[in-house]
Amino acid sequence: MGTRVTIHREEVERVARLASLAVDEGTLAALTQQISNILEYVSQLDRMVTDADTSAAIWLGLDAPLPPRADQVRPANLHHALKDLAPAFREGLFLVPRLPGLEDQ
Repeated sequence: MGTRVTIHREEVERVARLASLAVDEGTLAALTQQISNILEYVSQLDRMVTDADTSAAIWLGLDAPLPPRADQVRPANLHHALKDLAPAFREGLFLVPRLPGLEDQ
């Protein structure tokens, strides 16, 4: 499956220092392991087949590539009345419910 990607404690400490992040000793080991797991997952993605003709077939569990779909040009309806965009609309304004924490203001 390839080489295991890991990051060392010193690297995590250095990145935290450069980012001005305070990482306490108690969480440093867990953080280092989590970052190593993320890097390992990303390296697995790098090894995946990304050929457009075969990747969809692989993800769908098919034996052969999917045939290309014919392009279809269709008109787009981009005109909408403002009142159609909101659940409540009155006198040219969108009506929205009050937020619970702001009712006294």
